[in-house]
Amino acid sequence: MSEVYRQSVRQMDRKTYDRLVDALAIGRWPDGRTLSNDQRQSAMQAVITWGELHLAPEERVGFIDKGSKANEVRDDPTPLNWKEPSGD
Repeated sequence: MSEVYRQSVRQMDRKTYDRLVDALAIGRWPDGRTLSNDQRQSAMQAVITWGELHLAPEERVGFIDKGSKANEVRDDPTPLNWKEPSGD
């Protein structure tokens, strides 16, 4: 991603960001026109980039809160032993 693009997105205001998020959520621009695949991809990249530049990780679109499980040590899974059905 070019620095020119990042600078353009950095200058975008929150209202524009929110409109892009809404358009992605419903698949339509505020005037009702449907987003094309190219528009969807461009809007998504702008939303991701803007979030990286302006928001804390937990505020970004797509953030998944893993809570206390993020650093939790897990036991190795116990394999299941399948029994063949009896021929009774």
